[in-house]
Amino acid sequence: MKPIEIDDNLLGALHLQAAASERKRMNYDLRTTPEDGSQRMLNALEAGTEVPVHRHLETSETCVCLHGCMDVVFYECPDAGPVAASKTAMTELHRVRLCPREGRFGVQIPRGAWHSVEVHEPSTIFEAKDGRYQPR
Repeated sequence: MKPIEIDDNLLGALHLQAAASERKRMNYDLRTTPEDGSQRMLNALEAGTEVPVHRHLETSETCVCLHGCMDVVFYECPDAGPVAASKTAMTELHRVRLCPREGRFGVQIPRGAWHSVEVHEPSTIFEAKDGRYQPR
């Protein structure tokens, strides 16, 4: 099996796909076998992407920014399952700036914490969570 090199070529191609996508983001699965039960991915995020406020009920999430600048925003929300029902019912609690050129590399998001992102410039993050990917 050939190693996956995470370099400017891979990230550049991923950002071209993200910029062309309707959602303004694109992920790259880093798992190497179908039996791999983890979630490890690169996620290219363009400014203007809208990630719904959500939470992970069964796992924490590790988020490391490889380049760019974005905020991970934490909220208080009425209990609404894994995805918040309405932005009007949310209260912003705090933000964590991820910007490697400022020495702000990542955040560990606790299990059950309501969160989203605000992307200030094209950014690539590495995300890791326990368990198999479960589409919403």
